Amino acid sequence: MIAAFRSILTYIAVSLYVLLLGPPFLLIAILFRQVPLLYQVGRGGVRLGLLLSGVKLRIEGRENIQRGRAAVYAVNHTSNVEPPILFEALHPIFPRLRVLYKAELRKLPILVRAWDLAGFVPLERGNPEQSLPAIDRAAEALREGNSFLIFPEGTRSRSGALLPFKKGGFIMAIKGQAPIVPVAILGAREAMRKGSLVIQPVTVRVRFGTPVETVGLTLAGRDELSATVRGKVEGLLAEA
Repeated sequence: MIAAFRSILTYIAVSLYVLLLGPPFLLIAILFRQVPLLYQVGRGGVRLGLLLSGVKLRIEGRENIQRGRAAVYAVNHTSNVEPPILFEALHPIFPRLRVLYKAELRKLPILVRAWDLAGFVPLERGNPEQSLPAIDRAAEALREGNSFLIFPEGTRSRSGALLPFKKGGFIMAIKGQAPIVPVAILGAREAMRKGSLVIQPVTVRVRFGTPVETVGLTLAGRDELSATVRGKVEGLLAEA
């Protein structure tokens, strides 16, 4: 009951935060090209949600975070709380972290406008005519020094076991010649299971693994790259 009450409070507070602060700060960002301001406002909403819900964060393997160069962070996906948790974990180092996300999320009106300004890249699963140009844009952003967060499973795993990895993020990394950092997130499924709206107050662990380099790789190696990164994520989960 306590978790349910905190969850309701979290949803109400974060919704009001987005509705009240989103439009004016979005307008300021558009008019004055102040995209970093959107990230600060977004982080405020994330912190508010984590505080009210009681979800805490523990980071391991900080030495593997690629400071000073763009990288792709590939994370397992079991819960809706993972994107904001990863945003909070990486924001101090990458205040303008970009995200490769599924186009179905573009139904969120205020957020999607902010995502577009921030350079987030949507992918339509099963639509190569849209996804390939989008991947090219993301690869160009990587070459310009922007790091990306990806969830290569493409959807949440109900059991917690890793699903097959989709290739879009790995094609992006190869074209951008950027390293891929495998990331395992543990406890997020206990915080909020797929199909549930209740957020449990637990500690979520984020483990950063050693990066996988892509320099010199061609698209012919995308399957091997995907398998290597998937194996590393599995190893991080097993070690924990």
